[in-house]
Amino acid sequence: MYIAMNRFKVATGSEEAFEAIWKGRDSRLAELAGFISFHLLKGKHFAADGYTLYASHTMWESEEAFTNWTKSEQFRDAHKNAGERKAEYIGPPVFEGFNTVEGA
Repeated sequence: MYIAMNRFKVATGSEEAFEAIWKGRDSRLAELAGFISFHLLKGKHFAADGYTLYASHTMWESEEAFTNWTKSEQFRDAHKNAGERKAEYIGPPVFEGFNTVEGA
């Protein structure tokens, strides 16, 4: 199994708008072979630094299935307006990918 995560620092006061974007999107993830699940996670609010931490979390049958998603029409459609939301973010999203350790 492969887990793909993007961490977002969302500017204080933009949390509701950020969540609304994710709730209202048409991700089309389920159309891709190997997709298992998606979750949007809300983390700690860092008042002194002016942001709330979020992570998008997708599970895939394999890293290859995830890579296929990144090369798909569905991926391009899902990310086509991403640049319009920069005011809500502090810095770019940070990607982290993980393969499961068999037998652990």
